[in-house]
Amino acid sequence: MNILFVADIVGKPGRWAVSQLLPDLLRTHQIDFVIANVENAAGGFGLTKEIAKKIHSYGVDCLTSGNHIWDRKDIYPYLDEDRRILRPANYPPDAPGRGVGVFESASGRKVGVLNIQGRVYIKEIDCPFRVAEQEIEKLKRETKVIIVDLHAEATSEKVALGRYLDGRVSAVLGSHTHVQTADEAILPAGTAYITDVGMTGPHDSVIGVNTKDALARFLLQIPHRFTLGRKDVKFSGVLVGVDPDTGKATDIERIKIDIPSPEDGEEESGRL
Repeated sequence: MNILFVADIVGKPGRWAVSQLLPDLLRTHQIDFVIANVENAAGGFGLTKEIAKKIHSYGVDCLTSGNHIWDRKDIYPYLDEDRRILRPANYPPDAPGRGVGVFESASGRKVGVLNIQGRVYIKEIDCPFRVAEQEIEKLKRETKVIIVDLHAEATSEKVALGRYLDGRVSAVLGSHTHVQTADEAILPAGTAYITDVGMTGPHDSVIGVNTKDALARFLLQIPHRFTLGRKDVKFSGVLVGVDPDTGKATDIERIKIDIPSPEDGEEESGRL
């Protein structure tokens, strides 16, 4: 079976790319299941109920996230309502939402998805290694096909967790840095791995943010309102082949597709 993971969707440019390209990708690659990281889908930070519904309408089956899922408080109740949206599983258990889910693919096979967050250079929460291990054991009772969105900053932590879970999950796919890495591989025990899937959004920017706004923040070191970049929009992600009978990955392919950006609409803004 073929599983597509769409890299972090950033604002309107990222949503535009998904809406325009995903239908054709579903057909040409015979994709059974689609996961997308959406923690920056609303104006570059956070997620709203309306935007979550819109992304689902494009053909995305499961929405994962990370530390920025908490940026818009109005999403909190919806995290409990819509089981297709995940937040990192290693937040405290009383936090809104859930970090793991089992879904039915287009082929009728079950797909387990685990969203986990790293701790190095990012908010220190529960241990991602131990929480991942606990949740994976639960998922295995329902399916052998398990995809992990590892939302983390440090390359070393991502590589370590990929090796730790090798052979126990179908794929460990990194998110958060918005820079696609070129280290995709099938690890020795059969797990597909990449350190970061990248960003679906405007690449003529600083990881999605208008370059002038980002430079002002770095040069002045004071809070600065930013707008999103709008040019050089790319759809990024990975396509993972999985044997549903064993849960082992058969291949992993990086995707990066250029798409003309929409000319209309107001600039989206947020904070850096």
